[in-house]
Amino acid sequence: MPPVTSLTAHVHQRLSAALTAALPETADADPLLRRSDRADFQANGILALAKKAKANPRELATQVVDRVVKGDLIEDIEVSGPGFLNITITDRAIVETLAARATDPADRLGVPFTDHPGTTVVDYAQPNVAKEMHVGHLRSAVIGDAVTKILRFVGETVVARHHIGDWGTQFGMLIQYLDEHPHELDHRSADDGTATDEVTGEEAMSNLDRLYKAARAHFDSDEEFKTRARRRVVDLQAGEPGTLATWQKFVDESKIYFFSVFEKLDMEIQDADIVGESGYNDMLDETCRLLEEKGVAVRSEGALCVFFDDVLGPDGKQVPLIVKKSDGGYGYAATDLSAIRNRVFDLKADTLLYVVDARQSLHFKMVFEAARRAGWLNEDTKAQQLAFGTVLGKDGKPFKTREGATVRLVDLLDEAVDRATAVVREKAEKVGLTEEEIVENGRFVGIGAVKYADLSTSAVRDYKFDLDQMVSLHGDTSVYLQYAYARIQSILRKAGDARPLAHPELALAPAERALGLHLDQFGELLLDVAAGYEPHKLASYLYQLASHLTTFYDQCQVLSDANPKEVVENRLLLVDLTARTLHQGMALLGIRTPDRL
Repeated sequence: MPPVTSLTAHVHQRLSAALTAALPETADADPLLRRSDRADFQANGILALAKKAKANPRELATQVVDRVVKGDLIEDIEVSGPGFLNITITDRAIVETLAARATDPADRLGVPFTDHPGTTVVDYAQPNVAKEMHVGHLRSAVIGDAVTKILRFVGETVVARHHIGDWGTQFGMLIQYLDEHPHELDHRSADDGTATDEVTGEEAMSNLDRLYKAARAHFDSDEEFKTRARRRVVDLQAGEPGTLATWQKFVDESKIYFFSVFEKLDMEIQDADIVGESGYNDMLDETCRLLEEKGVAVRSEGALCVFFDDVLGPDGKQVPLIVKKSDGGYGYAATDLSAIRNRVFDLKADTLLYVVDARQSLHFKMVFEAARRAGWLNEDTKAQQLAFGTVLGKDGKPFKTREGATVRLVDLLDEAVDRATAVVREKAEKVGLTEEEIVENGRFVGIGAVKYADLSTSAVRDYKFDLDQMVSLHGDTSVYLQYAYARIQSILRKAGDARPLAHPELALAPAERALGLHLDQFGELLLDVAAGYEPHKLASYLYQLASHLTTFYDQCQVLSDANPKEVVENRLLLVDLTARTLHQGMALLGIRTPDRL
């Protein structure tokens, strides 16, 4: 089945044809069609076209109206003001379009694929080995996961990359300490203290944290140990097998923890997608050589640097991007530039998307420009940072604990689930939920609340982390949308023999029309969201959909003995398609929609 052409697209075609007939030189001109509170649609493009053609805009608008084909799609069209067109759609066209979306066998709801799909690498969720994930890691993971899902849904080939911090001088200290205390990362059973292969993410992080603190204390107090630790950095960078084997233990232990946090976030992270800093080690020397040969990087005070005319320090001097340090060590830029080479030439990506904190914007600006100068990025292959703002506390300051420490991500998520479970439990008896369902739904609602609060805000903006608001049943929250979905499922269960069926011959009430027209925008909205990497627009659409649904409930009873069978079936079609759209939209944001709440 081909994608369903939206009502907007149909009306656009009719207007364009009428406009060309009235003024042939305007062929392919955009009538600037948009939704309106004065009619179903308003076209504003005639004013500019008339000015360009030196015609009277109202007269041109009248000529267009005379040439528009009406009846099956357009019920009424009138000239307003200096030359605006107000357009009303027929009830039949609305119902028939919704019926086509509802019967899409692929269950895509008629959503089209993008016209020119390519391959995008999305770099997101980048925790550090042997370090705990904190609130600062939340946005990259949540935004990146949503963007990945949305791009795949519209037909883009997406390669996920989790650029974990798994390399650097701090590992010398850790490796040396573990070699001297070889059982520090052993997993112990809770009962008798014997070694075991089973370990939770929390236990893995506890092991790493304990070892890190002990190693740091030893490093700071013992000069001989400090010397041995620094030698291990050299061994690590040289690829000495024993040192690499010990380093791998830290990576493996950290992954146990990472996967437990991602599971708590209800995210699927594939091990093959985790390619950390170490994954590009073999490319670093060649990257530096190529940059120097191309004249992109130059030697400065013993270091290999890239300079930019518009990146200046407080003293007015150029601030370089350091690719290789004067001591022979590689900077972050060398790894990032090597990753670009890998993603462009090996993965064949034409778009590189980096979901990274806005505070790293200058670094990525310089890295991308260096890659362009080297010829690795061009008009056909682009790189973009999807920068995001900071998570703030209720006081509007960066989110911290009462003691001023960084908030652990698992603590934040656990509290959200606890709060949400309490909300679900309040309604549980009325709905008849079991204890197992209460616990499961509490997790879905809590994690959904955290994700939605993040995703309903434009990525570049900071947002306040307020759990009281996030788990509220009222307002622009995930819980409000989840309850809207569950409410529809309740109606569908009570419908008995009545089934969702289209009846295009019926006249629609205003609330039915508003809900139907909003449902029809889903496909175009998703393509727009994917093109701009803007999941907050999807969140906004879904909230508006739930709001239209609330108005519909208030004004149009679905299951009523007073309604003819055809009205019941038609309204069931509306609510069923609304539920499926909510379910699909929320799934693309990484949020579950329980059937009963």
